[in-house]
Amino acid sequence: MSKNITIIGGHGKVALRLARLLSTANKTVHSVIRDEAQSDGIRRAGAKPVVLSLENDSTDKFTKQFADAKTDLVYFCAGAGGKGGKERTKKVDYEGAVKIFDAIEGVKQQGAQKNPRLVLVSAIDVRNPDKIPEHYVEEDRKMSETFRGTIGDYMHWKYEADKDLVQRKAFDWTILRPGILSDEPGTGKASVGRTHLSPPIARDDVALALFLLSDRPEAAGLSIDLVGGETPVIEGLDAFISRGVTDWLG
Repeated sequence: MSKNITIIGGHGKVALRLARLLSTANKTVHSVIRDEAQSDGIRRAGAKPVVLSLENDSTDKFTKQFADAKTDLVYFCAGAGGKGGKERTKKVDYEGAVKIFDAIEGVKQQGAQKNPRLVLVSAIDVRNPDKIPEHYVEEDRKMSETFRGTIGDYMHWKYEADKDLVQRKAFDWTILRPGILSDEPGTGKASVGRTHLSPPIARDDVALALFLLSDRPEAAGLSIDLVGGETPVIEGLDAFISRGVTDWLG
Protein backbone atom coordinates (compact mmCIF):
# COMPACT_ATOMS: atom_id res chain seq x y z
CA MET A 1 0.00 0.00 0.00
CA SER A 2 1.24 3.48 -0.87
CA LYS A 3 2.12 5.46 2.25
CA ASN A 4 4.43 8.25 1.07
CA ILE A 5 2.95 10.26 -1.77
CA THR A 6 4.08 13.26 -3.80
CA ILE A 7 1.66 15.39 -5.84
CA ILE A 8 3.07 17.43 -8.72
CA GLY A 9 0.94 20.51 -9.32
CA GLY A 10 -0.21 20.48 -5.73
CA HIS A 11 -2.16 23.74 -5.72
CA GLY A 12 -4.60 22.75 -8.46
CA LYS A 13 -8.27 22.30 -7.61
CA VAL A 14 -8.23 18.53 -8.05
CA ALA A 15 -4.84 18.19 -6.35
CA LEU A 16 -6.00 20.01 -3.21
CA ARG A 17 -9.07 17.78 -3.00
CA LEU A 18 -6.85 14.74 -3.47
CA ALA A 19 -4.45 15.85 -0.74
CA ARG A 20 -7.34 16.16 1.73
CA LEU A 21 -8.52 12.63 0.98
CA LEU A 22 -5.02 11.16 1.21
CA SER A 23 -4.13 12.96 4.45
CA THR A 24 -7.31 11.78 6.17
CA ALA A 25 -6.34 8.21 5.21
CA ASN A 26 -3.04 8.53 7.10
CA LYS A 27 -0.92 8.98 3.99
CA THR A 28 2.12 11.25 4.15
CA VAL A 29 1.62 13.76 1.34
CA HIS A 30 4.16 16.16 -0.17
CA SER A 31 2.63 18.65 -2.58
CA VAL A 32 4.98 20.31 -5.07
CA ILE A 33 4.21 23.97 -5.77
CA ARG A 34 6.15 26.66 -7.58
CA ASP A 35 5.10 29.59 -5.37
CA GLU A 36 5.88 29.75 -1.64
CA ALA A 37 2.74 31.86 -1.19
CA GLN A 38 0.64 28.75 -1.88
CA SER A 39 2.09 26.92 1.13
CA ASP A 40 -0.68 27.75 3.59
CA GLY A 41 -3.31 26.29 1.27
CA ILE A 42 -1.26 23.11 0.97
CA ARG A 43 -0.96 22.80 4.75
CA ARG A 44 -4.70 23.32 5.20
CA ALA A 45 -5.22 20.37 2.88
CA GLY A 46 -3.09 18.23 5.19
CA ALA A 47 -0.01 18.07 2.98
CA LYS A 48 3.57 19.27 3.27
CA PRO A 49 4.50 21.98 0.76
CA VAL A 50 7.59 21.50 -1.39
CA VAL A 51 8.66 24.47 -3.51
CA LEU A 52 10.07 23.27 -6.84
CA SER A 53 9.54 24.59 -10.34
CA LEU A 54 8.45 22.06 -12.92
CA GLU A 55 9.61 24.49 -15.59
CA ASN A 56 12.92 25.63 -14.15
CA ASP A 57 14.28 23.09 -11.67
CA SER A 58 16.35 20.12 -12.79
CA THR A 59 15.33 16.50 -13.10
CA ASP A 60 17.90 15.67 -10.40
CA LYS A 61 16.16 17.94 -7.89
CA PHE A 62 12.91 16.06 -8.39
CA THR A 63 14.67 12.70 -8.14
CA LYS A 64 16.25 13.82 -4.84
CA GLN A 65 12.87 14.97 -3.51
CA PHE A 66 11.25 11.64 -4.37
CA ALA A 67 14.14 9.69 -2.84
CA ASP A 68 14.41 11.80 0.33
CA ALA A 69 10.65 11.54 0.95
CA LYS A 70 10.74 7.77 0.36
CA THR A 71 8.01 8.31 -2.21
CA ASP A 72 5.93 5.26 -3.10
CA LEU A 73 3.59 7.04 -5.49
CA VAL A 74 3.74 10.21 -7.58
CA TYR A 75 0.64 11.94 -8.92
CA PHE A 76 1.17 14.22 -11.91
CA CYS A 77 -1.67 16.76 -11.63
CA ALA A 78 0.14 19.71 -13.20
CA GLY A 79 -1.05 21.63 -16.24
CA ALA A 80 -0.56 25.03 -17.78
CA GLY A 81 -4.32 25.51 -17.78
CA GLY A 82 -4.17 27.45 -21.03
CA LYS A 83 -2.03 30.17 -19.44
CA GLY A 84 1.11 31.33 -21.17
CA GLY A 85 0.24 30.24 -24.67
CA LYS A 86 1.76 27.50 -26.79
CA GLU A 87 5.25 27.72 -25.34
CA ARG A 88 4.19 27.27 -21.70
CA THR A 89 1.70 24.55 -22.58
CA LYS A 90 4.54 22.55 -24.12
CA LYS A 91 6.84 23.40 -21.21
CA VAL A 92 4.45 22.14 -18.52
CA ASP A 93 2.18 19.54 -20.10
CA TYR A 94 4.86 17.79 -22.14
CA GLU A 95 8.37 18.73 -21.06
CA GLY A 96 7.37 18.93 -17.40
CA ALA A 97 5.71 15.53 -17.55
CA VAL A 98 8.75 13.95 -19.23
CA LYS A 99 10.96 15.54 -16.57
CA ILE A 100 8.95 13.78 -13.88
CA PHE A 101 9.10 10.46 -15.76
CA ASP A 102 12.89 10.79 -15.96
CA ALA A 103 13.09 11.80 -12.29
CA ILE A 104 11.12 8.73 -11.21
CA GLU A 105 13.44 6.50 -13.22
CA GLY A 106 16.39 7.86 -11.25
CA VAL A 107 15.06 7.10 -7.76
CA LYS A 108 16.27 3.51 -7.60
CA GLN A 109 19.76 4.77 -8.41
CA GLN A 110 19.58 6.78 -5.17
CA GLY A 111 19.41 3.56 -3.14
CA ALA A 112 15.65 2.93 -3.08
CA GLN A 113 14.42 -0.64 -3.53
CA LYS A 114 12.27 0.39 -6.48
CA ASN A 115 11.10 3.44 -8.38
CA PRO A 116 7.83 5.08 -7.32
CA ARG A 117 4.61 4.29 -9.13
CA LEU A 118 3.01 7.10 -11.18
CA VAL A 119 -0.59 8.13 -11.69
CA LEU A 120 -0.77 10.68 -14.51
CA VAL A 121 -3.78 12.93 -14.94
CA SER A 122 -4.28 13.32 -18.68
CA ALA A 123 -7.60 14.22 -20.35
CA ILE A 124 -10.47 12.59 -22.17
CA ASP A 125 -9.97 12.21 -25.94
CA VAL A 126 -6.20 12.62 -25.78
CA ARG A 127 -5.22 10.36 -28.68
CA ASN A 128 -3.79 10.10 -32.15
CA PRO A 129 -6.01 12.58 -34.07
CA ASP A 130 -5.92 10.28 -37.11
CA LYS A 131 -7.52 7.38 -35.22
CA ILE A 132 -11.12 7.90 -34.16
CA PRO A 133 -12.10 5.31 -31.51
CA GLU A 134 -14.70 2.82 -32.70
CA HIS A 135 -16.96 3.43 -29.70
CA TYR A 136 -17.38 7.16 -30.45
CA VAL A 137 -20.90 8.19 -31.46
CA GLU A 138 -21.71 11.30 -33.48
CA GLU A 139 -21.85 13.51 -30.39
CA ASP A 140 -18.38 12.31 -29.38
CA ARG A 141 -17.01 13.10 -32.82
CA LYS A 142 -18.42 16.63 -32.68
CA MET A 143 -17.02 17.22 -29.19
CA SER A 144 -13.64 15.90 -30.30
CA GLU A 145 -13.57 18.35 -33.20
CA THR A 146 -14.42 21.16 -30.78
CA PHE A 147 -11.62 20.18 -28.41
CA ARG A 148 -9.07 20.26 -31.21
CA GLY A 149 -10.41 23.56 -32.48
CA THR A 150 -10.27 25.33 -29.12
CA ILE A 151 -7.54 23.62 -27.06
CA GLY A 152 -5.57 21.89 -29.78
CA ASP A 153 -2.12 22.68 -28.36
CA TYR A 154 -3.14 21.30 -24.98
CA MET A 155 -4.49 18.10 -26.52
CA HIS A 156 -1.39 17.70 -28.69
CA TRP A 157 1.13 18.03 -25.87
CA LYS A 158 -0.90 15.84 -23.50
CA TYR A 159 -0.86 13.20 -26.23
CA GLU A 160 2.90 13.51 -26.69
CA ALA A 161 3.41 13.10 -22.93
CA ASP A 162 1.12 10.06 -22.79
CA LYS A 163 2.90 8.58 -25.81
CA ASP A 164 6.24 8.93 -24.04
CA LEU A 165 4.91 7.40 -20.83
CA VAL A 166 3.45 4.23 -22.32
CA GLN A 167 6.90 3.23 -23.58
CA ARG A 168 8.40 3.36 -20.08
CA LYS A 169 9.31 0.08 -18.36
CA ALA A 170 11.32 1.27 -15.33
CA PHE A 171 8.28 2.06 -13.17
CA ASP A 172 4.58 1.24 -13.01
CA TRP A 173 2.15 3.85 -14.29
CA THR A 174 -1.57 4.46 -14.67
CA ILE A 175 -3.22 7.19 -16.77
CA LEU A 176 -6.51 8.75 -15.63
CA ARG A 177 -8.33 10.66 -18.38
CA PRO A 178 -11.13 12.81 -16.87
CA GLY A 179 -13.67 14.58 -19.03
CA ILE A 180 -14.76 18.21 -18.81
CA LEU A 181 -14.40 19.26 -15.17
CA SER A 182 -17.06 20.94 -13.05
CA ASP A 183 -17.12 22.45 -9.56
CA GLU A 184 -20.49 20.88 -8.81
CA PRO A 185 -20.53 18.77 -5.63
CA GLY A 186 -19.33 15.23 -6.22
CA THR A 187 -21.79 12.38 -6.35
CA GLY A 188 -19.31 9.54 -5.86
CA LYS A 189 -20.51 8.18 -9.20
CA ALA A 190 -19.11 8.22 -12.73
CA SER A 191 -18.77 6.35 -16.00
CA VAL A 192 -15.41 4.59 -15.85
CA GLY A 193 -13.34 2.85 -18.51
CA ARG A 194 -13.82 3.29 -22.26
CA THR A 195 -16.43 6.04 -22.10
CA HIS A 196 -18.03 8.66 -24.28
CA LEU A 197 -16.83 12.27 -23.94
CA SER A 198 -19.70 13.59 -21.83
CA PRO A 199 -21.26 14.45 -19.42
CA PRO A 200 -18.88 16.55 -17.29
CA ILE A 201 -17.32 15.09 -14.16
CA ALA A 202 -17.10 16.88 -10.80
CA ARG A 203 -13.60 17.61 -9.55
CA ASP A 204 -14.61 15.93 -6.29
CA ASP A 205 -15.20 12.69 -8.18
CA VAL A 206 -11.91 12.93 -10.09
CA ALA A 207 -10.11 13.37 -6.77
CA LEU A 208 -11.98 10.35 -5.41
CA ALA A 209 -10.88 8.20 -8.36
CA LEU A 210 -7.28 9.32 -7.90
CA PHE A 211 -7.49 8.58 -4.19
CA LEU A 212 -8.80 5.08 -4.82
CA LEU A 213 -5.96 4.45 -7.27
CA SER A 214 -3.43 5.12 -4.49
CA ASP A 215 -3.85 1.56 -3.29
CA ARG A 216 -4.51 -0.12 -6.63
CA PRO A 217 -1.08 -1.08 -7.98
CA GLU A 218 -2.83 -3.65 -10.16
CA ALA A 219 -4.05 -0.72 -12.28
CA ALA A 220 -0.53 -0.47 -13.73
CA GLY A 221 -0.50 -0.13 -17.50
CA LEU A 222 -4.13 0.99 -17.73
CA SER A 223 -5.52 4.15 -19.31
CA ILE A 224 -8.84 4.93 -17.63
CA ASP A 225 -11.49 7.35 -18.92
CA LEU A 226 -13.72 9.09 -16.38
CA VAL A 227 -16.84 11.16 -17.09
CA GLY A 228 -20.11 11.77 -15.30
CA GLY A 229 -22.26 8.71 -14.77
CA GLU A 230 -24.32 6.58 -12.41
CA THR A 231 -21.88 3.86 -11.32
CA PRO A 232 -20.16 4.28 -7.94
CA VAL A 233 -16.59 5.26 -8.73
CA ILE A 234 -15.10 2.43 -6.67
CA GLU A 235 -17.25 -0.15 -8.48
CA GLY A 236 -16.43 1.29 -11.90
CA LEU A 237 -12.70 1.23 -11.18
CA ASP A 238 -12.87 -2.29 -9.79
CA ALA A 239 -14.72 -3.55 -12.86
CA PHE A 240 -12.36 -1.89 -15.33
CA ILE A 241 -9.22 -2.96 -13.48
CA SER A 242 -10.47 -6.54 -13.24
CA ARG A 243 -10.86 -6.64 -17.00
CA GLY A 244 -7.27 -5.51 -17.39
CA VAL A 245 -7.89 -3.71 -20.68
CA THR A 246 -4.44 -2.33 -21.48
CA ASP A 247 -5.19 -0.87 -24.90
CA TRP A 248 -4.18 2.77 -25.16
CA LEU A 249 -5.92 5.16 -27.55
CA GLY A 250 -2.69 6.01 -29.31
